[in-house]
Amino acid sequence: MSSNGLSRRDFGKMAGSAALGLSTVSAQSADTGIARPTGQNAMLAFPGDFRWGTATSAFQVEGAVNEDGRGPSIWDRFTHLQGKIADHSTADVADDHFHRYKDDVRLMKALGARTYRFSIAWPRVFPEGRGVPNPKGLDFYNRLLDELLANGIEPFATLYHWDLPQALQDRYGGWMSRDTAKAFADYAGYVVERLSDRAKHIFTINECSRLVHLGHGLGIDAPGLNLSEAGMNQVRHNVALGHGLAVQAIRARGRAGTRVGLAENMVTCVPAIETPANIHATEIATRELNAGYLTVILEGKYTEGFLAQAGKDAPKYTADDLGIVSSPIDFVGLNVYKPDHYVLAADNARGFTLAPFPASFPHMDASWLRVGPEAMYWAPRHAARIWGVKSIYITENGTPATDEVAADGNVYDLDRIMYLRNYLLQLQRATSEGVPVAGYFLWSLIDNFEWADGYQKRFGLYRVDFDTQARTPKLSASFYREIIKQNAVV
Repeated sequence: MSSNGLSRRDFGKMAGSAALGLSTVSAQSADTGIARPTGQNAMLAFPGDFRWGTATSAFQVEGAVNEDGRGPSIWDRFTHLQGKIADHSTADVADDHFHRYKDDVRLMKALGARTYRFSIAWPRVFPEGRGVPNPKGLDFYNRLLDELLANGIEPFATLYHWDLPQALQDRYGGWMSRDTAKAFADYAGYVVERLSDRAKHIFTINECSRLVHLGHGLGIDAPGLNLSEAGMNQVRHNVALGHGLAVQAIRARGRAGTRVGLAENMVTCVPAIETPANIHATEIATRELNAGYLTVILEGKYTEGFLAQAGKDAPKYTADDLGIVSSPIDFVGLNVYKPDHYVLAADNARGFTLAPFPASFPHMDASWLRVGPEAMYWAPRHAARIWGVKSIYITENGTPATDEVAADGNVYDLDRIMYLRNYLLQLQRATSEGVPVAGYFLWSLIDNFEWADGYQKRFGLYRVDFDTQARTPKLSASFYREIIKQNAVV
């Protein structure tokens, strides 16, 4: 990325200059083992019990798609269609995490990470989506959980990160049917009954917004559909229903102390200028632009504005549905990469207007990832203020970078460090003001299969040579290790 001759590296140097000269001296806490920053860095510290971790998803890292009885997913089918993946690759091998998970856990431990968010592949556990479970599929996650805990890393499990069993797509039309929502609840209950003795934090569904729009509207993601607005609204409702049914199943079958939430790429709205009027308008915009999923889950109703705008395309649902969808949850996970909209107050029916992005707006090594660190402050602040959420996790944040290997064999990903530092400064701003963010999961531990981009986009702290599967730490791994060590922005 460049703009008027300004490269990403130059931008990173400028953006990071404010952090130069900060003290890196820290004192070790005798009671918690967490390094407590001293000097200027003490002002940039996070709460003492803040959880630092990394994140991956099953389809993106595991590989081994035909081993131990795993059934095909919609993404297996999709990646093997001509022209769907930018580099014509598949995730048949990916990072071979299925066989190399112990090595990858050691990478987490080397960072000092205390948590790990991963997903469970539904088709490993139920190859046909429902019916007869596959014990060997669950065995892998038993081994992974045991390895994590043996290394002092707390597991956070996601039940659905887009890899729907192909059998459910063929039989019901996938998320177009309520039957898939019911099958998801059955799968959730089965898994949690067997794993919640060790995995105490469970996320139901990852990023409903993307799976609806890119998978069922634009056809960019699996299952590659181009539904009408009415069709997409119904899919979104069915996903929300699946979430609610899964919450109920987890409550019924999980071990004592099991906590449940969701992980969503909330439409993040930022006031263009921080005035009281613009902030209020931004809160209105956030509630309305998330009305089809987060708002209905957290409020138990669709907003009047959403239903009026949808008109005849509104989803079909019952009052009982809304009760299920809004089943109480313990936390909300937010995937925060960018500001979706900058908002201004307006004298119109909605009370806000969305400012257009100029062509010169900076972005990372992906045109969609506009650099707006303040999104990391406003996203959790909105969740806390609008819906009264008491516990928030940043379940994904990170950036692709070109990650060139230098002559000395190292990867000096200064652009990624710039991005992370500035976003974490905004997250620290939020926690310092009492916004209840309990932890942060950096996306991602390792370079992996990035959906329709294949292996062209690299998000990892560790560079992966996909020919040899060698993992090499990037400079950002050292940066994140120091963040965790000091529990502060460095």
